[in-house]
Amino acid sequence: MEILLEKIRLYGYHGLHTGEEILGGEFEVNIAVHYSPVELPVQKLSDTVDYTALYELVKTRMQKPALLLETLVTEIAAEILAKFSLVEEVNISIYKLHPPIPHFQGCVGVAFTLKRNP
Repeated sequence: MEILLEKIRLYGYHGLHTGEEILGGEFEVNIAVHYSPVELPVQKLSDTVDYTALYELVKTRMQKPALLLETLVTEIAAEILAKFSLVEEVNISIYKLHPPIPHFQGCVGVAFTLKRNP
């Protein structure tokens, strides 16, 4: 089973370039968490991953500045595995929607997958 949070838009102060720590920027976060349901159909919140709690974890972490998107994806993935015991694997991507690159149109991003150790 997968729980998906897609195209989460958050404002943050992440980056190495001068001014990013002051002006900030808009980011997009996508998360897929994989788990094996104990029973089908899943009928209780305690038997799944609460996407509201997942969102709150991401939102809280995105408020803490980081120099690199690589830092953010690895830390968020590790926090998800630590907080949600049902989760077996996390896939996360973070995009900087308006990177400070002259004459660049598009976004830049980092993706990361972390699996729980057996």
